[in-house]
Amino acid sequence: MSTSPLAPNGSSSPVNFWKVRGLNRQTRRLPHRHAKLTALGVSILGFAVFTASTSSPAFAATALNLGSATSYAVVAGSTITNTGSSVISGDIGLSPGTSITGFPPGTDTGTTNANNSASLAAQTAATAAYGIAASQSATTVAAGTLGGVTFTPGAYNNSTLNLTGTITLNAGNNPNAVFIFQSGSTLTTASSSTVVLENGAQACNVFWQVGSSATLGTTTNFAGTILALTSVTLNTGATVNGRIFAQTGAVTLESNSITIPTCSTAPTATTTSSTTTSSTTSTVAASTTTTPATVTTTTPATVTTTTPATATTITPIAAHASGVIPVGAPATGKGGTAGNSPMQLGIIGFGAIIIALGAAGFALRSRHQHG
Repeated sequence: MSTSPLAPNGSSSPVNFWKVRGLNRQTRRLPHRHAKLTALGVSILGFAVFTASTSSPAFAATALNLGSATSYAVVAGSTITNTGSSVISGDIGLSPGTSITGFPPGTDTGTTNANNSASLAAQTAATAAYGIAASQSATTVAAGTLGGVTFTPGAYNNSTLNLTGTITLNAGNNPNAVFIFQSGSTLTTASSSTVVLENGAQACNVFWQVGSSATLGTTTNFAGTILALTSVTLNTGATVNGRIFAQTGAVTLESNSITIPTCSTAPTATTTSSTTTSSTTSTVAASTTTTPATVTTTTPATVTTTTPATATTITPIAAHASGVIPVGAPATGKGGTAGNSPMQLGIIGFGAIIIALGAAGFALRSRHQHG
């Protein structure tokens, strides 16, 4: 017997041979497929990690409650010194120091408190705000140099913060947006630097937490509350839409302007729209509730409860109360008129057929045996 050309090596079963060979090929391919899938998965994961690392959003920032320090434009720890015609719009507080000089020629529209209970309360509140600002998680600002950059709401930090030129704080039309900048050591601004508030950003929600001292260059236009651990110096002509707080050191001023910021509420148009919508909704709700409730509750309840309840409940109780159990035909009460039921007749007829067939079979077998 010749060997089939479809079965190499003398195999007698070409079909089985090729099935086995095909299975072996598929088995050999599995590791390669797994390797490709694994490589693809690692590539996707790497891409996801890369994307996340290059587009990290800023950490959310929580607004600070300044408490007893809210009405203060300047709070210092050791001394407050002014040169020139500085204008301070807000209270001035010093604690535990006692020396406040330069007013006049400087002017202050608020109250000045030195080493008393009011200044102590202000310093305590400022210190607490400093701690809360420093504790918030923040996104690191590259190189620690600010200038020509737009920031969205959030918390940012670096070992030092240097403002050169203009930075923009964009609130995205959210008047409650909060910006917190954390410096591990110093905050310094170059001359004529500017902090621009855009799209609803408010100076009352901007905070600068400084690990040592802050220095604002000449004619700097600054926004936000500075919370410095040590001291703050404002060079000639620097203006601040915010507050200057120094915990342990001095505040030094030179022909500067410091104005306490006030937070505005949401736009009037938005508030009015919300109120109108609320009133309209309330009116519709009243109409919807009143009309259907009257129709649905009165009509169906009366019909359903009265008619079926009377018919169903009264009739059966009267029948059982009389003790009468109906027998026989419904018309006469004297025995049935329907006779045997069709089911009974069917059973009897089926039994008769079985018996007849059995008898016929028995007769045939008898004839064969005797024939």
